[in-house]
Amino acid sequence: MTDPIADYLTRLRNAIKANHRVVEVPASNLKKEITRILHEKGYILNYKFVEEGCRGTIKIALKYDPINKVNSIKNLTRVSTPGLRKYVGHAEIPSVLNGLGIAILSTSKGVMTDKEARALNIGGELLCTVY
Repeated sequence: MTDPIADYLTRLRNAIKANHRVVEVPASNLKKEITRILHEKGYILNYKFVEEGCRGTIKIALKYDPINKVNSIKNLTRVSTPGLRKYVGHAEIPSVLNGLGIAILSTSKGVMTDKEARALNIGGELLCTVY
């Protein structure tokens, strides 16, 4: 697999379109951090790390509106790819839907959202946008 983050986002998108409640993805430290951020910002309901030998999986419970059955994630977009990395400085970090969405960055201080990176005045690799 050449792009595990794109695979992670595609699994989430496919589970949302199929109205699944839980999706399982292969675990890595970067995927764990992205999942933690999505949970903190309220895009997913819950998550659990399951260790299976040297490899593990992440079980993600998707969040739906109880009345309309609409998912809280409208769009997941991969920005930086292995073929074309997208690095931004702290001044060029994009605002997603005028602050209603989030951009997830991999920085020297760890994986964080666009607002946290702007507050710390650091840039990094722009992994994906979520709204």
